[in-house]
Amino acid sequence: MITAQLTIPDNEIELSAIRAQGAGGQNVNKVSSAIHLRFDILASSLPEEYKGRLLKLHDRRITSDGVITLKAQRFRTQDKNRKDAIERLTALILSVSIEPKLRVPTRPSRNAKRKRMEQKTLHALVKSARRKVTAY
Repeated sequence: MITAQLTIPDNEIELSAIRAQGAGGQNVNKVSSAIHLRFDILASSLPEEYKGRLLKLHDRRITSDGVITLKAQRFRTQDKNRKDAIERLTALILSVSIEPKLRVPTRPSRNAKRKRMEQKTLHALVKSARRKVTAY
């Protein structure tokens, strides 16, 4: 469940257990505690606007085919890594749930331009007063 109105069925999320990388002694060679999550955006039941925003994201976790791949190996147990992977998927989908506001281009007012030019003139006077005094 992502929000009160939006849920993802379990059959759309593909979870597989793999061996974790890094330090961990002999246990890391025997136990498949890391989780590899795959979620196909195009084949999912997400609303079309969510799909579009997810596909527009420039995120390395989203392949060119529109599949989100996450690897969770932060914890030592498979169960915790499974929860972590699902939470990260939920966070990614929630990040596109808010529609971005369109930027309305604006221009500086005449008064703002005038003030800027006055500040530049004052600054130039201060800097010119710092120069060496030359005798004529």
